[in-house]
This record gives sequence, structure tokens and C-alpha cells, in this order.
Amino acid sequence: MGLMKEFKSFAMRGNVVDMAVGIIIGGAFGKIIASFVNDVLMPPIGMMMGGVDFKELKFVLRDDVLNAAGEVVTKGATIFYGNFIQTTVDFIIIAFAIFMMIKAMNNMKKKEEAKPSPPPAPTKEETLLGEIRDLLKKE
Repeated sequence: MGLMKEFKSFAMRGNVVDMAVGIIIGGAFGKIIASFVNDVLMPPIGMMMGGVDFKELKFVLRDDVLNAAGEVVTKGATIFYGNFIQTTVDFIIIAFAIFMMIKAMNNMKKKEEAKPSPPPAPTKEETLLGEIRDLLKKE
């Protein structure tokens, strides 16, 4: 039973939970960016390039081999470079968004560090010495 207790302690630590939340949000963010690239960004770019559908861009290395009935006997080899282009654009957008987020966090951290901290409160000895000084001045 010690192993389960140790695992529960590990899994419920703050940094593990934060990491899990980050992974879930990152996955959702990746899907949003993929949809943005596939459904919003690439179609107009394809139209500007003469009606190109990036999902259909491919380089056929070897065609499928069909039998007399028209069934595929040996599958051909194809490089789908259009999908690679879309995935690369996804990555660039996500990397830029993460860069901007980290840059904003670093700027906030610098502003926080740049704030002057209040001077430390005087120690008991300093307070007593100040009182003694004031009493001596009165005499």
C-alpha cells in the first residue's frame, strides 16, 4: 500500500497538477491553431497560388499496382508535402505564440524586480540606540 500512497503524493503535488493542466490547454491550443491554419489561413493562400489545395499537394514515388478487378495489390509510395507545409505553419504560429507569452511573462517579472523594495525596519538595537541618542540630546 506504500507504493499507492507515494504515487498519490507525487501526483497531487502542485507542479505535477500544473503540468497536467498545461498539457491539456496546450493540446486544445494546438487544435485551435491547426483549425486556423487548415480552415482559415491556407485556403486563401492556396487561392492566391492558383487554386492550390495544400492537403492534395503530393509527390508520387510509385503508383498503386492494381489487379484485373481494380483492387489495390501493392500500395504505392507518396510524399504528401502539402500536409507537411500545413504542419510547419502550425508549428511556426504556436512557437510564435509561446514566444510572445514568455516574453510578456519575462517583462512582467522584470517590472516586478525593478520595483524598489521598502527599506527594512530598524532592528531593536537601532531603535534603542535612537532613543538613547534622543534622550542625550534633551539633556
